[in-house]
Amino acid sequence: MGRLNEILHELGISKVKLAKFLGVSRQMIYNYLELDDINKWPKDKKVLLLNLLGVKSPEDIDKIKVDTDYIISVEAKINTLFKNENTEREKNAIINDGKLGKKEKELLENIVAIIKEGLEEEDDGGEHYNVYRYLYHFLQSMETSKENKYMLAYVAKATGFVKPLEFAFDEEEQFAFESIMFSAMTLYTNGGASKSKIAESHRRFVNQIEHRMEEKLSRTMELNSAKVQALKELNYTGINEKNASEVLAKIAEIQSRKAC
Repeated sequence: MGRLNEILHELGISKVKLAKFLGVSRQMIYNYLELDDINKWPKDKKVLLLNLLGVKSPEDIDKIKVDTDYIISVEAKINTLFKNENTEREKNAIINDGKLGKKEKELLENIVAIIKEGLEEEDDGGEHYNVYRYLYHFLQSMETSKENKYMLAYVAKATGFVKPLEFAFDEEEQFAFESIMFSAMTLYTNGGASKSKIAESHRRFVNQIEHRMEEKLSRTMELNSAKVQALKELNYTGINEKNASEVLAKIAEIQSRKAC
């Protein structure tokens, strides 16, 4: 059963998706996976699982080699089963707002399912919550940090979900980032850096972040000050839909005065 869990993880098959495939609840999937022998599963569910994994018997599971071709093969089986199941999607207004294409809808649905599953798991220490909180901030900064895209590509390749020579973004920059990231991860994995160097590097990291936060706070305070002054000069008590354009123009004027 340990190897089965490893394979499911390597394939990226969530408990939610496996539950839908087998036609059972997510909790039932947990119950199945806690058993010490697949032969103890209900016969029909065992057959479905073996068909999904492309093996004839539980013993063959230990022989499975998860590579790109195998991942694509299993994904094709799951997608074939789910292609006509649109009921759940139709309940989700965000996914089915008419602005997304078929593959975009499916991708969003899978992302939501994984996040929902992670947040639903027992998490006394708050680790799952923080993982997805950080993911949320990661996505928020995507537009202002192109390196985030390269980081995503690196992780997708390192975990075997994407071919190593696929470059979905700027090839030259992505190539350089992945090469540097690989060197850093190799150093991290092998423990090749001294503790003193690591500590000094992390100190510089903290100082840089704190400096950026101070700059951001300073800009925020400056903007708030300009807003207060603009409202005062225009004899308004606050910003609303009617005066927003006028107030913003006044704020820009005030800031330009200071720049001169």
